[in-house]
Amino acid sequence: MNLTACLVLAALVFACGVFGMLRNRHIINILISIELMLNAVMINFIAFAHFRAADPTAGSVFVIFIIALTSAEMAVALAVVIALYRQRHPLDVERMKRLHG
Repeated sequence: MNLTACLVLAALVFACGVFGMLRNRHIINILISIELMLNAVMINFIAFAHFRAADPTAGSVFVIFIIALTSAEMAVALAVVIALYRQRHPLDVERMKRLHG
């Protein structure tokens, strides 16, 4: 596998994430799409670190940082989703836009 193949794979995964974000209205599916997009970024970091970097551990450090960041983000987002689900059962994004106040 070469750098071009890794970049094409990352572009396809990122495109799937963008399509999922634009297409879905359910908040859990949107969070999964964001996770797909971040996984594509991690594929890019690892590919460039493996094929181009003088120090291959640099890409791994960024990936570990992204994993820690997304785990914290998903924990907070899922807590908000559970709280919203307990108050209002449908988790439709269009209905949540009306929750100003």
